[in-house]
Amino acid sequence: MLRSSKESGLQRRRKTQSGLTLIELIVAFTILLILTSMAVPMTRYQIRREREKELRQDLEEMRKAIDKYKDMCDLGKIQPASPEAFCYPPSLEVLVDGVKMQNQISSGSDSGKMRFLRHIPKDPMTGDTDWGKRSMQDDPTSTSFGGQNVFDVYSKTLDKASDGTPYSEW
Repeated sequence: MLRSSKESGLQRRRKTQSGLTLIELIVAFTILLILTSMAVPMTRYQIRREREKELRQDLEEMRKAIDKYKDMCDLGKIQPASPEAFCYPPSLEVLVDGVKMQNQISSGSDSGKMRFLRHIPKDPMTGDTDWGKRSMQDDPTSTSFGGQNVFDVYSKTLDKASDGTPYSEW
C-alpha cells in the first residue's frame, strides 16, 4: 500500500513538472551571457599581460647577451667583428652561433666558441624572430637599422601598452 501511494505521487509530480519553462530558460541564459561577457575582457587582459611579461623577459635576455658580448670583446677574450662595430655583435645570429675565443686551441669544429644565446626568442607581440635592431651609430629613436653592429633590440609591433607607451620603446 505504501509503495503504490508513493508511485502514484511520483507520477502526479512528473505530469505537473515536465521541464523548465521558457522564462526559466531565458533567465538562465541571461545569467550565463552576463558571466561570459565579464570573463572575455578579463581573459584578453590576462593574455596581454602575459605577452608583455614575456616581451620584457626576452628583451632583457637579448640585451644581457649583447652586453656580455661587448664585455668579452672589451676584455680581449673575443675578437671584434670589425673596427666600426665597437665590440658590439654584428648580428643576433652571432650570439647564437657563437664566437671563437682568443688564444684557444680548437680541436673540434665548435670547441673554443662562446655562445651568448641559446636561440633568438620570438617576439610575443608579432610572433616572429625578426626583432627591430639599432646600431651604436643609429639615432636612439630610429626605426631603421644601420647594420654596423647590434647595440639594442626592440619589438617591431606598432601596438601600445596599457599605459600608452609603444612596445617598440621598451
